[in-house]
Amino acid sequence: MPGFQLPSTALPARLTLTHGRPRAGTIYVGARVPHHDGPETPLEMLNRRDAFFPFRAADDGKVLLVAKRQTIALAVDRAPITDPDRLSAARELRLELVLDNGAKLAGRVTMELPEHQSRPLDYLNAAPEPFFAITTDESTHYVNRAHVLFVRPRD
Repeated sequence: MPGFQLPSTALPARLTLTHGRPRAGTIYVGARVPHHDGPETPLEMLNRRDAFFPFRAADDGKVLLVAKRQTIALAVDRAPITDPDRLSAARELRLELVLDNGAKLAGRVTMELPEHQSRPLDYLNAAPEPFFAITTDESTHYVNRAHVLFVRPRD
């Protein structure tokens, strides 16, 4: 059906690909999802089965259809968990990531795993999805596991 489009929400973001410099622009997430209130999160969008996602570059306004496999990381302004039930069950870990483009990223991950699986290794291996979130004071970075060389626990 030509012209059919689902409602979406635009979010400012910084995109880091396997080649080139990080770029500022806008991503689009679903305005609603069936499994929780509010819009889709960037992490949910990145972990959808779709191989590409739209990104409107801030410098020239053109829309790029970006390959998720070539995406090292996508950063948005800090978006902490606000659900009190999830926060009470979560544990924070401090990690430093070294990415395959040479960049280092230090921040916190929120781990929602059983007590007997509370090591950083358990967090990194727990999910089959390609992207995970790490939060700094300024931003939440959605990092592609395939582009992480190694991780240093900081706790």
